[in-house]
Amino acid sequence: MSAPLLRVSGLTTCIDTGEALVTAVDGVSFELARGETFALLGESGCGKSMTALSILRLLPDAAHVAEGRVEFEGTDLLALPEAAMRTVRGRQVAMIFQEPGASLNPVMTVGAQITEAVTRHTALTGAALEARVLELLDAVRVPEPRRRLSAYPFELSGGMKQRVMIAIALACDPALLVADEPTTALDVTIQAQILELLRNLQRERGLAVLLITHDLAVVAETADHVGVMYAGELVEVAARDAFFRSPAHPYSRKLFASLPAGVRRGAPLKVIRGNVPPLTHAFTGCRFADRCDYVFARCRSEAPAVHRTPEGNAVRCHLFSPEASPEARTEDSGLKEEARTEDSGLSFLSPQSSNPSPLLQVEDLKVHFPIRKGLFRRTVAQVRAVDGISFDLAAGRTLALVGESGCGKTTVGKGLLRLVTPTAGRVMLAGEDWTRLSLGALRARRRTAQIVFQDPYASLNPRMRVAEILTEGMRALGVGSGAADHAARVDRLLAEVGLAPESRARYPHEFSGGQRQRIAIARALAVEPRLLICDEPTSALDVSVQAQILNLLKALQAARGLSYLFITHNLAVVEYLAHDVAVMYLGRIVEYGSTEEVLARPRHPYTQALLSAVPQIAVDGAQRRPVIRLPGDLPSPVNPPSGCHFHPRCPQALPQCAERWPQTTAFSATHRAACHLYPGK
Repeated sequence: MSAPLLRVSGLTTCIDTGEALVTAVDGVSFELARGETFALLGESGCGKSMTALSILRLLPDAAHVAEGRVEFEGTDLLALPEAAMRTVRGRQVAMIFQEPGASLNPVMTVGAQITEAVTRHTALTGAALEARVLELLDAVRVPEPRRRLSAYPFELSGGMKQRVMIAIALACDPALLVADEPTTALDVTIQAQILELLRNLQRERGLAVLLITHDLAVVAETADHVGVMYAGELVEVAARDAFFRSPAHPYSRKLFASLPAGVRRGAPLKVIRGNVPPLTHAFTGCRFADRCDYVFARCRSEAPAVHRTPEGNAVRCHLFSPEASPEARTEDSGLKEEARTEDSGLSFLSPQSSNPSPLLQVEDLKVHFPIRKGLFRRTVAQVRAVDGISFDLAAGRTLALVGESGCGKTTVGKGLLRLVTPTAGRVMLAGEDWTRLSLGALRARRRTAQIVFQDPYASLNPRMRVAEILTEGMRALGVGSGAADHAARVDRLLAEVGLAPESRARYPHEFSGGQRQRIAIARALAVEPRLLICDEPTSALDVSVQAQILNLLKALQAARGLSYLFITHNLAVVEYLAHDVAVMYLGRIVEYGSTEEVLARPRHPYTQALLSAVPQIAVDGAQRRPVIRLPGDLPSPVNPPSGCHFHPRCPQALPQCAERWPQTTAFSATHRAACHLYPGK
């Protein structure tokens, strides 16, 4: 058997924070063979990215590798001088960073940045150098590569920027590619393109890939072997099929149980209670013990060794020690494996409102932004962000608004609340047209509808304590009757969203991402709204924290009869949470219906492409559904295509699609689509 390309042994990395020493990576060991993909999986803060940075010796100044070996083709990278390591980086080992927009130089053209990578490690010049750069852009499927040479990063879409990052990484044909969350910020259609690109490049070039991700479905589609990290340690290592067939570690099992899906619509998702322990002290027992449903006395007093399961998984858990009983290793052993909705006191199964009348009616809503140029700032064009959409939302129901980035979803939410000014249309909320209210009247009615933004860290005032954040809206909109009442309401809100009473005196930076999102939800609920607009509230969260937020939203809806407009591109969340779905493309709704109708029987080609691009967890040779590849990117809303806006990318386009916008065809009382494929129905 040939030696592995990469062998990591006992890698330990520490960070000196000034107040304490954080052991971010603690004794990590794994191997990666040529041409294979090893996926590091786990929650944010578990040490995945720090492991990758340690391998490439790209650690921040405060961090250092305390011990261990990183052998690449038999050479210990940690023992090389920095001059030799600079030769290894890029030429033999390359890295794709998580956020291409932050990793690419904004003042250098695409061509210059790729050229820089090539000239650093080769002697190519002149025409040969330009040919190599064009070859790289073509290899990563960048359309019109010669034209893109002079483009700057801000002129490219997210998917295109990621392709440029991959081209830079491949510039010198490395043997190992480290990909740190390469698809996290991308829509499902672009994500599918990037994953297919990486698979093709790996197959063509024999690349080994170290993939860092928290997305189980991406792991299922790409990895050969999986390593699950928790609190700086690898707690499970297994072949992909063995891992997805029978995850062994209790932490791995909970990650699977936290995944939203339609089959779990009637019950809370299982969550991992508590938080990852701080890595500033020595552990005496299992690091997962305080959050584990299988914990027993030995777990708290003795650190577990690595044991092998019958399926071949390497598991750091006392349940798999030789002296443990076989019954203790299964989920149906009688040990606690409960679904929790946290300690909020909310009944998840409380009856929802049966009021059939719409709380929200949107009619032909348009939001256009003028483009002004010249000395006199004349309007020369319009960005048609929202271009005539209509829908209803009843009390106690959830409508999911889905589509690619740039389709206008967020602008719809802001337009409904008049956070941006609608250009035309009507927004009937609780019987009043909000587009025609004066600013004074609108302010008085703001408590009817609130919004939860995508990034809670950016939307919470970092200088205000939680109690001040929650009472600010109450005072502004006249909710409550004084300081004592406000204080009591703050305590009730914190309990309702599952936060401890002492949280009231803390600042946003003292909380985890999931806890900050709970604070943002509590702030929205503080003025007792009837409608909550949720703009990608779980997109930046790990799957376990996402489960907590989804459980909370469903429980609050059941208790309060809230209506949600849920803006997202995560179709698994839609399947679990939403009652109805509206699919947007370039400012217009192309398909609308109940969740069951749209997801099970999509009619519009764009909806079909979106659903086909969602990564699937399928193992042991199970057939994956074919992905419908959409050419190109979303067109500009400044100059949308004539006729049906989707026709330049549609695999089923007809001649009339380029001539006129299609009429809406109804397939049932609730399901309809705007498509020329269904005339006269």
